[in-house]
Amino acid sequence: QVQLAESGGGLVQPGGSLKLSCAASRNIFSISAMGWYRQAPGKQRELVATITSGGSTNYADSVKGRFTISRDNAKNTVYLQMNSLKPEDTAVYYCNAAVATMKSVINNYWGQGTQVTVSS
Repeated sequence: QVQLAESGGGLVQPGGSLKLSCAASRNIFSISAMGWYRQAPGKQRELVATITSGGSTNYADSVKGRFTISRDNAKNTVYLQMNSLKPEDTAVYYCNAAVATMKSVINNYWGQGTQVTVSS
């Protein structure tokens, strides 16, 4: 089991920055991958960025060059630094943890989400 708690969302002007945090209830070195997803009103939840236990990262094309995902194993926390924010970045951002289990099964865990609003 993994409990995830997001924080850091808020209201920011276009071009501004926010840093999101996701604290996990267990050592994240045992988690295969962690990441951030977002869901805007009326839209499907979409991938923003992921990071594996080995440090490999993946980003949605829409955020490449603007967002940076990182993790701190000692703090059991993953971060999303968001720069040059655009109105289209407005969404609820969810933390995700993918945990490999026996029988080649991967369990996914989700936080409750944090609202990011980009508006002038």
